[in-house]
Amino acid sequence: MSEMLGYIYEKHESQVQSYSKAFPAVFTSAKNAHLYDEYGEQYIDFFAGAGSLNYGHNNPSLKEKLIEYIEDDGITLSLDMATEARYNFGVTIEEKILNSRGLAGYRGQYVNPSGANAVEAALKLARLHTGRQQITAFENAYHGLSLGALAATYNPWFRDAAGVELPNVNFLKYNDDKAFRQIANDKPAAVIVECIQGEGGVNVARDEWLQGLRKVTEENDILMIIDDIQAGCGRSGEFFSFEQSGIKPDIITLSKSISGYGLPFALILSKPEIDATWKPAQHTGTFRGNNHAFVTGAAALKEYWSDDKFTQEVLRKGEYVRERLGAIALEHAGMGLVVKGRGMFNGLEFADHEVTAKVAKDCFEHKLVIERAGPQDEVLKVMPPLTIEDEVLAAGMDIIEESVRAVGKAA
Repeated sequence: MSEMLGYIYEKHESQVQSYSKAFPAVFTSAKNAHLYDEYGEQYIDFFAGAGSLNYGHNNPSLKEKLIEYIEDDGITLSLDMATEARYNFGVTIEEKILNSRGLAGYRGQYVNPSGANAVEAALKLARLHTGRQQITAFENAYHGLSLGALAATYNPWFRDAAGVELPNVNFLKYNDDKAFRQIANDKPAAVIVECIQGEGGVNVARDEWLQGLRKVTEENDILMIIDDIQAGCGRSGEFFSFEQSGIKPDIITLSKSISGYGLPFALILSKPEIDATWKPAQHTGTFRGNNHAFVTGAAALKEYWSDDKFTQEVLRKGEYVRERLGAIALEHAGMGLVVKGRGMFNGLEFADHEVTAKVAKDCFEHKLVIERAGPQDEVLKVMPPLTIEDEVLAAGMDIIEESVRAVGKAA
């Protein structure tokens, strides 16, 4: 163990840390889908900052705009005061995203710094708007770990750490049509749902189910919140993960890759009549004016979402990933492997979660950074930057293939 890693593990940092234990290396630099450690070793990144680096590490187009802004002494922190960077981001997301997706008029609320803050604001707004307290969420949902968001997060591992009861949220089965009647009977303030459950195991909602969910919420005056924090910003292929189903939610939460560069940034988008429920400063925070994130976020939208070319590239790469995972599952049929996902949000589920852990460990030993997901961490989560080069993507899939083969032979 290196001196730096030993200090981080044993001397200074809290036991709550996790990723530094899962990936025991000291990383010093990164470029697109590659990470480099203190010894100059190169790793392929199939983790992408848990979905915060859809456009890769140190994306040159975004870095150029950020450096230029900093060198010109652009505003860094502004709370919610007006700045040029804030204006430019707002205009850009309207022009490149909202207006072309039938969401013109949705109001943006910057709630930095994290996705949990966006969920907190969305739940508060829904309760304030409807005058009702109850929220409906779904089994295996992950919406963040601050108390309000944690109440809508299903995993007992996280919930048990709260230290208090987490009331006013009811969980129903994901992708189950029987949920519709229960929602109509309960009439909660809002239903919050991920179109692709990331931490829950890369579970993809059926389009017909999402459409049914939207119908029951509209008919019963219930708000629909789409949590697009991990599945959004192009991860599913389209900018929003709900676009394929043709629905339009009342509130959308975004974070992770909305800054384009891995900078802290979170926002909610809501229908204007819902946003009008707020009174000034009812939901506030110091870091809701991260102008560096406004700069890189606007640059990312202009670079990748001015047409549909990027979407087509993401869909092409995603299809390749699922083909490779399908071949692995076929070769190792006795391991009970299931391929899951959509776009560039994919997973390989193992019948035995201990095997998943061994495969992930072997992948890292062969210089592939990859995360696990699911209730028992039984899913190998394949989530590289969307900008990954074809040859690097293939090399990463080769490592997965060899690791599954090696673990299978050793079993």
